[in-house]
Amino acid sequence: MKLSFAHTLKGYQTQNLPKDIIAGIIIAAVSIPIAMGYAQIAGLPAVYGLYGSVFPIILFALFSTSPQFIFGVDAAPAALIGGALLSFEIESQSAEAITVVPVLTFYVAAWLLLFFVLGAGKLVNFISKPVMGGFISGVCSTVILMQVPKLFGGTAGTGELFELLDHIIRNLPVFNLPSFLLGIATLVIVLTSKRICPKFPMAVVMIVLGALFAYFAPVESMGIACLSSVEPGLPRFAFPNFLSINFTDAIGASLSVAVVIMAQTLLAENNYALKRGYKLNDNQEILAFSLGNFASAFTGCCPINGSVPRTAMNDQYEGKTQLTGIIAGITMIFVLLFGTGFIGYLPIPVLTAVVMTALIGGLEFKLAAKLKRSGKGEFYIFMGAFFAVLILGTINGVLVGIILSFTAVILRASNPPRCFLGVIPGHDNFHDLSQFNYVYPIKQVVLYRFTSDLFFANVGIFQSDIEKNLSDDTRAVIVDASGIGSIDSTAAERLMLFYESLGKLGIAFYLTEHVAELNDQMRALGIGSLIQKGAVRRTVETALADLGIEKPYPIKGAQASHRSVAKKRAENALHEFMWAYGSDCEAEMERQIHKQIEELEKTGDIETLIHGSWNQLGAMDEDEWLEHLEAHLAEIARISGKDEHQIALEFERRRVRLGEKIAREHPNLAKRFMERRELLDAHLKEHRPDVYEKIIRLRKELDEKL
Repeated sequence: MKLSFAHTLKGYQTQNLPKDIIAGIIIAAVSIPIAMGYAQIAGLPAVYGLYGSVFPIILFALFSTSPQFIFGVDAAPAALIGGALLSFEIESQSAEAITVVPVLTFYVAAWLLLFFVLGAGKLVNFISKPVMGGFISGVCSTVILMQVPKLFGGTAGTGELFELLDHIIRNLPVFNLPSFLLGIATLVIVLTSKRICPKFPMAVVMIVLGALFAYFAPVESMGIACLSSVEPGLPRFAFPNFLSINFTDAIGASLSVAVVIMAQTLLAENNYALKRGYKLNDNQEILAFSLGNFASAFTGCCPINGSVPRTAMNDQYEGKTQLTGIIAGITMIFVLLFGTGFIGYLPIPVLTAVVMTALIGGLEFKLAAKLKRSGKGEFYIFMGAFFAVLILGTINGVLVGIILSFTAVILRASNPPRCFLGVIPGHDNFHDLSQFNYVYPIKQVVLYRFTSDLFFANVGIFQSDIEKNLSDDTRAVIVDASGIGSIDSTAAERLMLFYESLGKLGIAFYLTEHVAELNDQMRALGIGSLIQKGAVRRTVETALADLGIEKPYPIKGAQASHRSVAKKRAENALHEFMWAYGSDCEAEMERQIHKQIEELEKTGDIETLIHGSWNQLGAMDEDEWLEHLEAHLAEIARISGKDEHQIALEFERRRVRLGEKIAREHPNLAKRFMERRELLDAHLKEHRPDVYEKIIRLRKELDEKL
């Protein structure tokens, strides 16, 4: 197991030093209220939050492989420890709590060390990006709601969504307008600054201005709360008193905390790694979590977690390495030694607003919007993880996220990409019937491609798809199994039964194009007889030859004539554009036309536009491209200075030559070409009737000349 020390500091680039220092100081500043508040939630005096922001952070920074993630006293572990103290009937911030909490922290660190030894870091590979994004957004939203009452003079909340909303409502009677205005002003200024000048450290400026305001203004009489003063001095190292709590109770309570720390921090770290394009050693990260918590235990603090708010702040101010965490720890040392008096002048609404701006930056709702556009399945997974964290809490959110990830895998595998194939006259390859122009089914053959391992959850779809496409004249079913890498026992049994049922109908069945290992699996699963009976062929062409079907393959006529005009329009797209852009192909084609027109504006070369744009296009494709160019006829004429009538005439001459070329090279497609021409004309008439009228007149004129 290869480990590295100070991984992110190796080959350090000095140009990153200013950013790392500024980010580290900002993180130390915002850690003061966060850490003090969460320490109290964990049942400790507030100063222990500052103790937990020194050596644990530095130790994590030295062993982490994440260049930007920050460790610190955080909400989830603090709340779990506070809940554990209540279950043990230990009073918060009592001498007993100060003794017991470090013991629980030690056992949390021990659990994390065990997870590291077991290589549990690989579990994060089973968590998808939508789950990560939903999880982080849920955590950020939860912490934002926790902080809301502090903006108007209340106290931070705990728990999940409904508890937090109830806490906000119950704090409304203590609403303080000056506090609220100060917090909202800070929030607006920092958020606006992030838009206008994102690299300017406005958060630091607002913290300094807030401290000066508290020093010179009568904030106490205004009802604006500041942080509590803290006694100066560094944390003392001490060995936890293991006799202060029952071993079984401590082990049970600490396990859930360790799981939350591992799952939440790994998820958040990997989310940032994906966004910023770097790799993590997940297992070494767990070791870093463990060492950081051992340091916390020996300084009397509560369990430490990866902090999304601090990391969001680090990301905002472009901290590049874990030197940021080290600077934050060193800054906290100076605060504890020399700046505890300054802490008493930090207005809580200002610090709360700064923390909230960082959390707002960590929300992943842009990802959610993108997922909704690309496919609602992953969008629902994102929202499921988001609401699970928000409503059920972090640990349940993690569990729901894992379940959603595995569910997504199963659903995707049970409903895989698949299609029916045909041929384009004059081409050797087989193409998706629904995606390309002029693809025709082979007569009396169902040619089917299935792109997934074949197993119990999708073999029914496999069989149903084929059965729905059988007809009275079907002689054979040929499966392109190039995407099938394995088969399970259920699918093997169904495949054999399907083969036999097709045989009773007089229909041959072939499995082709798959890897050789699939044949080994089939023999091991007891359906090797398919190979012996000739139902397994290396290629589709071999299976067709076995049926006595040779090139050029006989095709059924034009594809189903009952298709709607909308469907026909969808088929009238360039092969490459349809494959690459799908439903966006029309818009993309227009963008390409605009690029050509822009090039015409630069060069004035009308000849290239008319005669040089078609070199890589087939005749059918060129006809489609012509229609789009014709819609811009007036614009092309204006830019080039050429006669609009003459340009349109050139387009029509080009179209006549296209028709002659198709009739000469593919006479079986000539009729289809003319039918398609009528559809293109109808489309042009609908969208540009003025251009359509010109084109019709020109065709008549050209017919007379020819």
